[in-house]
Amino acid sequence: MTKRDFYEILEVTREADGDTIKKSYRRLAMQYHPDKNPGNKEAEDKFKECARAYEVLSDKEMRARYDRFGHQGVDGGPGRGGPHFQDVGDIFEAFGDIFGDFFGQGGGRQRQQSRTGPGRGADLRYVMEIELKDVLEGVQNPIEFECEDNCAECEGRGAEKGSSSETCPTCGGRGQIVRAQGFFSMATTCPQCRGQGQLIKNPCKACKGRGRTMVHRKLLVKVPAGVDNGTQLRLTSEGESGLRGGPPGDLYVELRVKPDKRFERDGEDLYGQLEISYLQALLGGDVEVETLRGPKKLHIPKSAQFAQQVKLSGQGLPSLRSARIGDLIYVLKIVMPKKLGKEEEKLLKQIAQIKGSPHQESPGLF
Repeated sequence: MTKRDFYEILEVTREADGDTIKKSYRRLAMQYHPDKNPGNKEAEDKFKECARAYEVLSDKEMRARYDRFGHQGVDGGPGRGGPHFQDVGDIFEAFGDIFGDFFGQGGGRQRQQSRTGPGRGADLRYVMEIELKDVLEGVQNPIEFECEDNCAECEGRGAEKGSSSETCPTCGGRGQIVRAQGFFSMATTCPQCRGQGQLIKNPCKACKGRGRTMVHRKLLVKVPAGVDNGTQLRLTSEGESGLRGGPPGDLYVELRVKPDKRFERDGEDLYGQLEISYLQALLGGDVEVETLRGPKKLHIPKSAQFAQQVKLSGQGLPSLRSARIGDLIYVLKIVMPKKLGKEEEKLLKQIAQIKGSPHQESPGLF
């Protein structure tokens, strides 16, 4: 079965910005919401289809892959955001902030998971700067950051050792009070337990009953070769620890490649500027130039022109997704002398006569 275009699904153009995409998704989600279309399988399928389209187009990196490779660029594989919305509950979990605006907290239906049950830890984001030379072979860099973890004293329970929490009598441990209004189910946070579902009479002194404390963490992050500005590395289970025995979140490391004074990057290719004399431009020859791999010989062709590009094959950067290695391209800048010696000027005049070029008897090159 041919998959529909995500832009077509959300009824936006390929040039649409993030706000436009979000507004269109909100409108369509409202139209196909299961609470508004009870028992309508077609509406539920469209609801899931819209959610998948929004998941891809609202993420900058995933959208870029989709624009370049289509569905193959985002379906399946680690970090590619393959479809994982098994039911509408997953969609409410992922985009609850969007639904909450018009369906109330929880997206218009009570969530299946109790606030007192296990909860997945929060994902974390870290921005790492690397040098351009680190893109060649990759690098391992240490990072440090602060995050929440379960309190070591009470093991995340929030209650002093020897005591326990009690189920909130107001919400029955759900953490929410649900009121039906037509085909909407409006959920609000329980005022007595403040959404926790449990009441703690003897709170832990170390965490003041929260069950969580801030910790300092250190990690060694392996950066593969060929990464680019904005590349995200996903470190599974390295985010914040889960709640009440739930799984930890993930850590997303976003890479920033520092500007290099010598080279500019275009994909896997590198560009540099090389100054040569007018004689080198005319006569050609080999010159030694810098590369990220060390000094190399670059051949200047005879009669080289200003801004001409001269290439060193395979001296660029590796590709993250293929075996290709880019090229290093030097753009020539021919430097003319500000003043000539007498002998040099005499010889140039002789050349000018041979070429039949007119010249004036005045200070200067000719």
